[in-house]
Amino acid sequence: MRLDRLTTTLNIIGWLAVLLLLLAMGCMLGFLLMRGLPTINLSLFLGDVSPKEAILGLRPVWDGIWPACVGTLYLVCLTVALALFPGIGCGIYLAEYAGERQKRWLGSAIDILAGIPSIVMGLFGFTLILFLRYTFLPHANTGMLLAAICLALLILPSMVLTTREALNAIPEDLRLTCAALGFSQRQRLRHVLLPAASRGILGGIMLAFGRAAEDTAVILLTGVVANAGLANGIFDKFQALPFTIYYTAAQYQTQEELQRGFGAALILLLLAGGLLLSAYAIERTYHTRWKKG
Repeated sequence: MRLDRLTTTLNIIGWLAVLLLLLAMGCMLGFLLMRGLPTINLSLFLGDVSPKEAILGLRPVWDGIWPACVGTLYLVCLTVALALFPGIGCGIYLAEYAGERQKRWLGSAIDILAGIPSIVMGLFGFTLILFLRYTFLPHANTGMLLAAICLALLILPSMVLTTREALNAIPEDLRLTCAALGFSQRQRLRHVLLPAASRGILGGIMLAFGRAAEDTAVILLTGVVANAGLANGIFDKFQALPFTIYYTAAQYQTQEELQRGFGAALILLLLAGGLLLSAYAIERTYHTRWKKG
């Protein structure tokens, strides 16, 4: 009887904690919508520049968040491109090829990398540029590529771990069936295991998209600036929405600037949500096609 009461009490406490969390998130989201929605218009993105000139890069946008939106998208795509193959490849190796010793050492290294704070990764990138500048590359400077490399190292553990767990979650009967049918290890991995684990792997990519889009500490030390316009290449300085929000919150002079900061925060939330929903749609489409095939 006592155990039943304790279980009931713990269930009630758990539900109350969940409701409290949902309430807090709803209040924060409501406050952001209340302050940010009135500012969302064309001038928030482009200032006094026409859409055609801004999109084609004919005139720089200094009073809008268009360069920050574009810079965020570029940074996210470059970061995921750098981390995608190493992350998935390492996860496949740990799940399918590594021995017990390799699993232990590589798993420990991945766990250590996963526990590194983002500010430490930013300091690593900044120190790397200083080292290169005073040794091999005197003209080395911070830029989008350096920020993407540091962010790729930051999201790499989640991609490795989700890939490994997705493959380890596949029932052993499926592997035995592949062996009974005469599949080689490569054929088993390519035609059976990876499609079966695609949902979990793409879930890791979804997390990577969201993490790369919202991080501020890394880009703060590796190339982001307040007013850089559209980046001309991966070695240039760039703007990004997380830093724009941080800079506005710290340096705003008028209430209009503060309102633009709320608008930028809402746009970043919508952008991250859109990236996650797009990745989820790709995941569902791929999973459905595999099941039909």
